Amino acid sequence: MRRKLVAGNWKMNGSLAALVELDAIASAASRTPTVDVAMAVPATLIATAVARAPGLMVGAQDVHGAASGPHTGCLSAAMVREAGARFTIVGHSERRADQGETDADVRAKAARGHEQGLSIILCVGETLAQREAGRAEAVVTAQLNGSLPEVFDGAWLSIAYEPVWAIGTGRVASVGDVAAMHATIRATLATAIGQRASAVRILYGGSVTPNNAADLLMTDNVDGALVGGASLTAGSFMPIIAAAAAISEGRPAK
Repeated sequence: MRRKLVAGNWKMNGSLAALVELDAIASAASRTPTVDVAMAVPATLIATAVARAPGLMVGAQDVHGAASGPHTGCLSAAMVREAGARFTIVGHSERRADQGETDADVRAKAARGHEQGLSIILCVGETLAQREAGRAEAVVTAQLNGSLPEVFDGAWLSIAYEPVWAIGTGRVASVGDVAAMHATIRATLATAIGQRASAVRILYGGSVTPNNAADLLMTDNVDGALVGGASLTAGSFMPIIAAAAAISEGRPAK
């Protein structure tokens, strides 16, 4: 059985003072040994977050696909690893849209991060226009195939399905839509690596909150959540961890 992974993404939010939120989150993580808990903080906070919450899996929100070079303002996988990061997010829709990242860019970042010993959360997702046109599964399948490293496995790679239209909007995909897309992603992974695809965790992201977490986490092929706004405070993130733990342990999640 795949362990649930609840990962937070602070995006361009947070400060040294905000790291106080990690105290309770790290404590909650230590009390839920059946769930993996991770937090991607801004790069400026990685080292301090690791020192403050050594038991919490702290990561980066992005890395560059190159090992080094003339890439002003960018950070290599080796740099964030040296700062204490244990994982990185790659291919988030906000970077694909705002920074023009291609599938090839994401593939390079995932491979480079793994080379430097980082676990990878690789994001895919369709826009509202693509879903309304009936192209959601085709778009996500193509995006996934284009972004996957040549060699990968579930020991270090997780996939996050984040419908673009649900990120930060308060809109959430229906349980049926999530189940269908996660099944498609699982099948795409199986085509790529066969039975080993069963070990790859597939997370759902897109306005995950304490109110909807249990329903989403109980859905087939949903192995965790990538949480944005609700990860900024312990008060909203801890109930999501608790829901994942309850499901993992066979207890009522609501």
